Amino acid sequence: MMTAEENRLLTSTEPGTGCGTLLRRYWQPVALSEELKPGGAPLPVRFFGEDLVLFRDDRGRPGLLNVHCCHRGADLSYGRVEDGGLRCIYHGWLYDVDGNCLDQPGEPEGGPHRDAVRQPAYPCQERVGVIFAYFGGGEPPLLRNFEFLAASPEHVFVSKIYHECNYLQANEGNIDPVHLSFLHRNLQESDRDRQRVVRGGNSSPNSLFGRDIGPTIDVELTEFGVRIYTTRRMPDDKTYLRVSYFVMPNFSAFPGQTGGDGYSINWHVPVDDTHHWKFVFVYSRSKPISREVALRDRSEMTADYRLIRSKANRYMQDRDMMRDKSFSGIGFNFQAQDLCVTEGEGPVQDRTREHLVTSDKAIVAARKLILSGIRDVQDGGEAPSVRRDAESNRFPEMAVLSEVVPADVPIKEHTRQRVEEIAY
Repeated sequence: MMTAEENRLLTSTEPGTGCGTLLRRYWQPVALSEELKPGGAPLPVRFFGEDLVLFRDDRGRPGLLNVHCCHRGADLSYGRVEDGGLRCIYHGWLYDVDGNCLDQPGEPEGGPHRDAVRQPAYPCQERVGVIFAYFGGGEPPLLRNFEFLAASPEHVFVSKIYHECNYLQANEGNIDPVHLSFLHRNLQESDRDRQRVVRGGNSSPNSLFGRDIGPTIDVELTEFGVRIYTTRRMPDDKTYLRVSYFVMPNFSAFPGQTGGDGYSINWHVPVDDTHHWKFVFVYSRSKPISREVALRDRSEMTADYRLIRSKANRYMQDRDMMRDKSFSGIGFNFQAQDLCVTEGEGPVQDRTREHLVTSDKAIVAARKLILSGIRDVQDGGEAPSVRRDAESNRFPEMAVLSEVVPADVPIKEHTRQRVEEIAY
């Protein structure tokens, strides 16, 4: 059983906390590129308990600054984007994306001591339609070059969803294979289910989740996180193999919409201890992603990336639908189903009251890795799996699988062979 202190250590992410310091040592997604159009307004955002402003300067570069002007504290999200930076509307002070004060127009000669002033700023970079920021101190490491972040834009679809709960409980849902046979199981297959066939078989993942609701789960540590093997018994001496990952410190990779031909990523970034954004990446290796298919999930979202199904309307659960269409009664939308159970655990889940079982081994392994990473950083060490040289900045061993194989196939050896085939 987890102690209250361990739970606080894993879930407290604001400035000065152990987990917050660890998470800040990695590049984190902070916005979709579509939110920050050239010439558009600055975007007020909040991450790790800090109020910030994200803007795109007149050269197209993204910048992330503390939202309060360091002159008299005015809100920079109302500022003017001009002259190489963001200009405060209170007294006209101008800051570039690095936080340098370029101009103090109310002072003689534009402020002879303006170079001594610096607005708190975090470095940004843009990849596959997402803006990433580095919140840690010192020289930033490289943005880790996972396969989905190196793909061409047409092979990646990105979105995000607001959650009213701590980041950790939602991420732990991603690495819990058993819940697929319950929360996400459609009793009546949807059109999307019928369009997805598992490699090596002739059935959808949904139907296979229902055939064996008590899968065998095994885990092994990788250099960057936890590899999760899930096997379900099938007829005719077959096994449904699913290989997914927890990736330090706050995202997961799983088959998702594209199955083994790529994967999906759920990347959970704290707003504060009781709210977070889930950034969703859908990656297809062999063919471009159909925007029409990818956008179907957005049909149940508001313009500000909130799900229409929410705690306020009890996620629009339909008890009649539970009889023969959906196990949960929350439509056919995985995102809303996940939101219901993870928000339902409370703003911050009290893990001192849970009772873990053998199928929770991936969750246990991930928690131990995060706690170990926190201790490493507190002791002055490097955060796990960060990269500072381009030659080592690749992760070919993160190969997600979803396929039917003969029951007598050695699962781990088969996975290693498939990793070599897929390696980018």
